[in-house]
Formats: sequence, C-alpha cells, structure tokens
Amino acid sequence: MHKLSKILCLGYEVFTDTLDKVPKGKKIVVNTINQYSYCIAEKDKQFKKSLQESDILLPDGIGIVVAVKWLLGKKIKKIAGADIHEFLLHRLNKDHGSCFYMGASKTTLNKIEARIAKDYPNVKVGSYSPPFKKVFSKEENAIIIKEVNTFKPDVLFVGMTAPKQEKWSVKHKEALNVNGPICAIGAVFDFYAGTVKRPNKTLQNMGLEWFGRLLKEPKRMWRRYIYYGVIFSGYLIKAKLRPSYTA
Repeated sequence: MHKLSKILCLGYEVFTDTLDKVPKGKKIVVNTINQYSYCIAEKDKQFKKSLQESDILLPDGIGIVVAVKWLLGKKIKKIAGADIHEFLLHRLNKDHGSCFYMGASKTTLNKIEARIAKDYPNVKVGSYSPPFKKVFSKEENAIIIKEVNTFKPDVLFVGMTAPKQEKWSVKHKEALNVNGPICAIGAVFDFYAGTVKRPNKTLQNMGLEWFGRLLKEPKRMWRRYIYYGVIFSGYLIKAKLRPSYTA
C-alpha cells in the first residue's frame, strides 16, 4: 500500500496526499479537523485521542491550511468532508461498489438514496437512522453495528455531530465489517440530501466556505467561526512563540 503523506502540526498528523491515494479494500478511519474541532479537542481528551488515532485526518478548514503555512512554512490543500464523499462515490460507481450511511433522519437518508440512484446508478446503498441522542446505549450500538455488518459496505459514511461521530468511528472500528474507509463527514449528509445548501464553488475555492455558511446560518455558526476563530488564533500565536508546542 502507498505510504500516505502527512504533516505533523499542532499535535496532529494531517493528511497532505491526494484523495486517489486513499486505499481500497482496507478498513481505515477517516476524520476531519478544522479550527472548531481543534479547539473542542483541546478541552475533550477523548475527542483529541480519536482525532489523533484516525488513519487519515483531512484538513477540512482554511484555519488548518493557514496554521500549517504559518507555523511550518508548508502549503497544503484544504480537503473537505464533501470532497472525499464525492471522490469515493465516483470510485464506487466505477467499481460497482457499495456504501452505507449511518446517521441523520430517515427523511434525509431517503433523499440521499434517491439522489445516489440518479447520480451513481452502479452504487449499492444502505442506510440506518439511529436514535437522536447524545450517547448511544450498549444495545443501540449493537443494533447499529449489526445493521452495518449485515450490509458489509465498501465504504461507511457516518453523519452525526462532532465530536460524537469521530469518537464513535474510532471506538467501533474493529467491530465494523467494512471493506474500506469509515468516514465521519457530518454536515455532508445534509448537503448531499439538499436539506442544507453548501456555499458555492467560488467561495469554496477562495477559502471562504466558512463565510458562506456563516451568512446562511448566523445564529448557529457565529460561535463556531467567530468565537472559536479567535480562540484558535490564540493557539496559533502560542505555538509560534513556543515552537515545541507546534508538534
């Protein structure tokens, strides 16, 4: 298997390779990191451990791209959860593969399945809508795992809020019968279903996707992008002043 390119920044090995290097037929956990998740992980040891134990940790945020450039002088490309979702669906369609969506409401999952049938007709799709709660019981986790394992997907997409989805993916990796990536991609479920519109390509390419989301949902997103943006800037300054903290 190709050795994946990564760069160590702020205590995390961030993926710097191209998506075509994501291995096939190998069970791996793919998570994402951005300024918000970094800040939350600094206060949540289990979340931090889950991110650090990811097989692939995508730089899903301009804040991480800027951090790598400012602290290490390296240029990396932002890779959003939506990017790997699209890439894997293209690959599965070409290979006549299968994927399973775990998370979100049944309504959202139905919309996802209907769209995939149109966009990627060669992909076999399964899904399960778990209970909407902060923590699953042992019995609920057993049911979720059984649903996934009965389907035996080539790719598992996990769509719950952070940090729940990242913790769940890492914790249950070994119990899941998945023949490929286990991807915690959160909001992508809503983007693809069309229940939430992703900011346009111009903003994405300019590194301003966060601004587009802020404008659309200011009450929900201001804390994530403004408040935690300031907090994250503080961590960067601290790391710049104390180089040993960067790693």
